Amino acid sequence: MKNFKPLVLLAAVLFTITLLVPALLVLPFSGDHASGKLGENLRSDKPEAVPVDSKLLDSSIEVAVYRTSKKEIEKFPLERYVVGVVSAEMPAEFELEALKAQALTARTYIVKQLLSDGQLGVPKGANVTDTVIHQVFKNDEELKRIWGKDYEANLRKVQEAVIETRGQILTYEGKPIYTTFFSTSNGYTENSEDYWSDSYPYLRSVASPWDVKESPKFNAQVVITVPEFEQKLGVKLSGSDKIGEIVERTKGNRVAKVDFNGKTLSGKDIREKLDLKSSDFSWVKKGDHIVINTKGYGHGVGMSQYGANGMAKEGKNYEDIVKHYYQGVAISSAEQQLTTVTAKK
Repeated sequence: MKNFKPLVLLAAVLFTITLLVPALLVLPFSGDHASGKLGENLRSDKPEAVPVDSKLLDSSIEVAVYRTSKKEIEKFPLERYVVGVVSAEMPAEFELEALKAQALTARTYIVKQLLSDGQLGVPKGANVTDTVIHQVFKNDEELKRIWGKDYEANLRKVQEAVIETRGQILTYEGKPIYTTFFSTSNGYTENSEDYWSDSYPYLRSVASPWDVKESPKFNAQVVITVPEFEQKLGVKLSGSDKIGEIVERTKGNRVAKVDFNGKTLSGKDIREKLDLKSSDFSWVKKGDHIVINTKGYGHGVGMSQYGANGMAKEGKNYEDIVKHYYQGVAISSAEQQLTTVTAKK
């Protein structure tokens, strides 16, 4: 009987170890197994995904989007519409603060559009189209096809940017602004009147040095035959190597005016007629061809997307970004304006 207790104790210890060993072997892998992330939680260098409460994207305000390819109208809650625009207009791999800045531009644009009495270029019953005429928009199914295996991670990141700026818009003297944006600057943005006819106090030329190192679209080249060049621009070149004289540049150092033997064309006209990436161009005649080099990508007015991402990488937040590219603006609540929209319905 004296030896019985030690034997019982030993048996109990062995039994307990037998039960614990399988559990210890399985425990580190069990957390994400159901989601296909077997063993991922063992990686200390990868931050855990932040859950997003998508209910925060719901809104009583709806946006009627004319889907160009389907030729039909789809309606989305305002914040979910903003998610679809940010996803389509800015790479999801950009910094979160840049995505937040893009969310503000998208939300401000649609609020201004909803407040507009006459919506040009929009089919009856719609507020906007899904093209560059307004803002490019992709719905959930389209994003799944575009992003593939990265769909969930990308969507979660964009949703986070939209939720963290929920209800915020950009205003100047209390009114929503024109939130124009583009891909890549040439180092500077443009005054609005240097590209379009209207002057806006918040669309001023500012330095954007981040684009040079950030954007793969900073430099581009086009080669065109002399006859095609003459035909598209409606000019006649002399037999010499001279093409045209740049007689004026804009505040943002883009081409303002070019003189072709007495005929003057704007840099904007030349860019659009020759389908150039930017109106900051230089050219040289080589035999029967003209080689045109450009800096930047887009019209240059408002926020540079690659510039915004460069600012974010340097630690600037979305407020810093939008207030750099849109001078003198305030971040305001859209609630009062949206109440007006609700009252119209």
